[in-house]
Amino acid sequence: MDISIQNLNKVYKNNYQALTDVNLDIESGMFGLLGPNGAGKSTLMKILVTLLEPSGGDILVNGKPLSKNRQDVRSMIGYLPQDFRFFAKLKTYEFLDYAASLAGISSRKERRNEVERLLEQVGLYEVRNRYANKLSGGMKRRLGIAQAIVGDPKIVIVDEPTTGLDPEERIRFRNILADLSQRDVIIVLSTHIVGDISSTCTQMALLNEGKIGFTGSPNDFLELSQGKVWRTHVNFDQMEVFKQKYPVITTIPDANGYEVELIAPSADDFVGEAIAPNLEHAYVYFMEYETNNSLSSHE
Repeated sequence: MDISIQNLNKVYKNNYQALTDVNLDIESGMFGLLGPNGAGKSTLMKILVTLLEPSGGDILVNGKPLSKNRQDVRSMIGYLPQDFRFFAKLKTYEFLDYAASLAGISSRKERRNEVERLLEQVGLYEVRNRYANKLSGGMKRRLGIAQAIVGDPKIVIVDEPTTGLDPEERIRFRNILADLSQRDVIIVLSTHIVGDISSTCTQMALLNEGKIGFTGSPNDFLELSQGKVWRTHVNFDQMEVFKQKYPVITTIPDANGYEVELIAPSADDFVGEAIAPNLEHAYVYFMEYETNNSLSSHE
C-alpha cells in the first residue's frame, strides 16, 4: 500500500488557505502527522477520507488518482475523526454491529464474530452491553478505533485520537495502533501530542500553517535539535529575561535561583551543558527556530 499526495491545496470559501502545496509519500506502517492546532491536519485528513475535495493537486492511492476513484478508495478506508459521536440509544456491541453492517458484512453470524473479536481486541468486551454514550472518554476512543478497523480496511486514518485521555488510556490506545501497524496497512495518525509520534511511528511529517516543514523519521527529526538543548543555572533576577529570549522547558528552583533546561542554537549568552534531546525538545526547537525555513527532508 502507498499514498502519494501531490501539490495538494485547499482554499475555503472565505479565501482561507488551509493547505499549500502539500507533498507527502506514505507507505505501509504507522505514519505520524504532527503539528499545532490549526495547522491544517484535520483538513488533510478529511481530504484523504473523501469528505472534502481539494482546491488543487491530487492524491494517488496505489497509483490511482483519488479524484477519479473516490468510491473504490473510500471502501478501503477506516476513519476515526476528532469529533466522533455515538448514537445515544445503541449499546456498545450494537453500535459496532451497525458499523460492521456499513462496512459490508451482511452475514449476521460473521458480524457477530467480527464484533466480538474487535471488542476483545480493544478491551471493551466486558462493557459490550453498556450504552456507547455512557462509556468513559478512553473507552469511547477505543470503540471509535474498533469501528474504524471493522472489516479490515487497508488505510486507517485517526485524527487527534488521544486528546483528553489520561496517560494510561493514551498508552493503551497507542498499543492498539502499534499492533495494527504490524499488518500490511497504512495508519495515518494526526496529532499535536509529540508523545503519540515518538512511541508509535516509523515515519512522520510536520505540518504548520498548512505547509509541510519536515518529512522523515522521528530519529531524523530528533537530529535537528542535537546540540541545541542546554542545562544551566539562572539567578532569580535573570529568569524573566531568559524566558523572553529562550524557550524554557523545565525549571527546578534552588537556593540561588533555578536549574533550567532550555532550547537555544548556542550557549553564547550563558554557561550551559548540552544534553541529549528528546522529540519534544526537537518539536519546540523546530517551531521556534526552523519554521521560516524551507522544507527539511531527511530520507
